[in-house]
Amino acid sequence: MAFQSFQQEYMQTPPITRAYTTACVLTTLSVQLDVITPFQLYFNPDLIFTKYQLWRLVTNFLFFGTIGFNFLFNMIFTYRYCRMLEEGSFRGRTSDFFFMFLFGGIVMTIIALFVNLVFLGQAFTLMLVYIWSRRNPYVRLNFFGLMNFQAPYLPWVLLAFSLLLGNSVIVDIMGIAVGHVYYFLEDVFPQQPGGFKLLKTPGFLKSIFDGPTVDPNYEPLPEEDRPGGFRWGQGEPLGDQQPPAEDNQ
Repeated sequence: MAFQSFQQEYMQTPPITRAYTTACVLTTLSVQLDVITPFQLYFNPDLIFTKYQLWRLVTNFLFFGTIGFNFLFNMIFTYRYCRMLEEGSFRGRTSDFFFMFLFGGIVMTIIALFVNLVFLGQAFTLMLVYIWSRRNPYVRLNFFGLMNFQAPYLPWVLLAFSLLLGNSVIVDIMGIAVGHVYYFLEDVFPQQPGGFKLLKTPGFLKSIFDGPTVDPNYEPLPEEDRPGGFRWGQGEPLGDQQPPAEDNQ
């Protein structure tokens, strides 16, 4: 019965979220079972460009470390916010969502050429969180019962939490920066006087990913009922209305 429930939930997960999180879990399990090693996955420009080990351009986004607290924490956030985006602002626009993946991955890879980073999965998660938080500015979150804040502060709370755990925050800062670049180019600049849309999904991606109709039996994750996509406590969505007067002070 539990397996059937899991299978149903898994099959209802939108395609990009399902593919990416499955790849992350399978990669981690393969390392845990010694089928492969992290040395075969990490980002190494010399091996990519001289030995043509092109898979490293992808695999460095799929490994979050061995199974433990850090892996589970990252996978929960990756799954929830990736799904919330794909079922929310990208609903019916799978090609645009995939193009966002490509954009984020390419920009992070270029940055990684100049900094000493070998795995970029955590940065990619922060990018997803940042974009979701900026597109849901009035959703209120509760961080493990310790503090209440609105969604745009979530990436910075996670950065501070990572710092408290003793992790390097360079990866987190990269994810926030790339997320902000995408958000600015996609949501802010086109709305400015004289602005225009810079990021355009190629036609061949639309023909591959965007079907002619939406599955009528598809059940999206209820964004209003589970703000932030993770039950940290009691979140209170404010909807599309302006925040109360005290929030503007």
